[in-house]
Amino acid sequence: MQTNIIKAIKVSETKNILLLIEDLKDLKKYSLSEKEIDYIRMQKELNNKDFIAINHLNNWILVKFIKKEKEPYLIAEEYRKFGDKILGLINENKIDSINIIDSNGKNSNIALSIAEGMALGNYEFLKYKTEDKDKQNSLKTVSILSDKINIKEIEEVNIIIDATLRARTLVNEPVCYLNAKMLAEEIEKMHKETSVKVEVMNKTKIEALKMGGLLAVNKGSVDPPTFTFLEWKPQKAINAQPIIFVGKGIVFDTGGMNIKQGKNMEEMKCDMSGAAAVASAIYAIAKLNLKVWVIGLIPATDNRPSGNAYVPGDIIKMHNGKTVEVLNTDAEGRLILADALSYAQKYKPELVIDIATLTGAAHAAIGKYGIVAMGAKSDKEMEQLKQSGNNVYERIVEFPFWEEYDELVKSNIADIKNIGGAYAGAISAGKFLQHFVDYPWIHLDIAGPCFNDSKDSYRGNAGTGVGVRLFVDFIKNKEKNKK
Repeated sequence: MQTNIIKAIKVSETKNILLLIEDLKDLKKYSLSEKEIDYIRMQKELNNKDFIAINHLNNWILVKFIKKEKEPYLIAEEYRKFGDKILGLINENKIDSINIIDSNGKNSNIALSIAEGMALGNYEFLKYKTEDKDKQNSLKTVSILSDKINIKEIEEVNIIIDATLRARTLVNEPVCYLNAKMLAEEIEKMHKETSVKVEVMNKTKIEALKMGGLLAVNKGSVDPPTFTFLEWKPQKAINAQPIIFVGKGIVFDTGGMNIKQGKNMEEMKCDMSGAAAVASAIYAIAKLNLKVWVIGLIPATDNRPSGNAYVPGDIIKMHNGKTVEVLNTDAEGRLILADALSYAQKYKPELVIDIATLTGAAHAAIGKYGIVAMGAKSDKEMEQLKQSGNNVYERIVEFPFWEEYDELVKSNIADIKNIGGAYAGAISAGKFLQHFVDYPWIHLDIAGPCFNDSKDSYRGNAGTGVGVRLFVDFIKNKEKNKK
């Protein structure tokens, strides 16, 4: 169930209300008793509280004092988190709707951020629950009363939230359901609601395309690989050459013959988070009818050991003809991405962005707090992407990409090898991928923020849907700046 955000024309004071105020005098507009106003004043002035809840038995009056002492993107994030924080009170009291009132007409963006935080934070993955379904979150509707917000803005936020939650659900699905074939089918099903062109290439087609990386990783699986092509090409698109998103679709990663140990394997259904982000972002871009030509490429397989699995020492011939020495079968994501990146060359793209849960090194470097990035021929686009990262608070940290790092992936017996050394693992993975691009390109490593093992504010527990809001904001700004 997705929490729906709507625009309110009028709100009865007998409903559950969240008042956004900047000063105590703003309370005089509402039917609060003197005792209630005195109580709010005491909590604010004596106890330094900026959030006060009053239970009227039949309804709740919530009061939030607004502060705007930070940069706008930091303010937006603060109030997304606030929206998620008060979900505890809302769901505990079985409240199914809340009305946010922008009391002075100056806090419409904050109202929208609070609603966004509520809707994202209220997500639950209950498909496999057979008990306690009556305990699911109660909040169904968030309405906003503000003259400064129009219906189009609210519809846009709902679409982006919907897309983000679709990505989370894909990530949360176990591989016993979501193998490569089912991932492709779920993407097709999603895009029946859009006019996006979807083509799913089977193993025979992948073999014909000589995608040696994808085929090698798939050798240990009983399920065939897929390569999914998505295209949103609206009339009067602002770009003559497409922007291409490439998403890693390893539906489960055991590490292959270099098998992962213990806890390192528990969450590896999330290794297709990049694929989920690409499919869901293009869904939102199409739903929003953004006039930007966008293509998505999603190579998918699981990575498992078997009697026929690829092994360290193997030499692979890739889609672009380059040879790769395999030194570690747990460095599989870069192999399937490389085929997709070289395939992207045929479209002569304006820009390609790949997104992948690629390295533990990226996670170790900056934790869950941001996305590791690097690229080539894309300085301007990188800055634009960083700005979008701030806007949606999926912040980007650009790593150095000096030519000295090229040495890390040189092989003695093939063109390149699939791992570097003990250090700079996230960068050497990027350097490997650079061998398969000849266009402006950005690589995003989301190994840190893609999956939470405990709740992290509105990003929730388990799959986060990271990348969806980032890509949509980036494309929105592309369209806006072109106009």
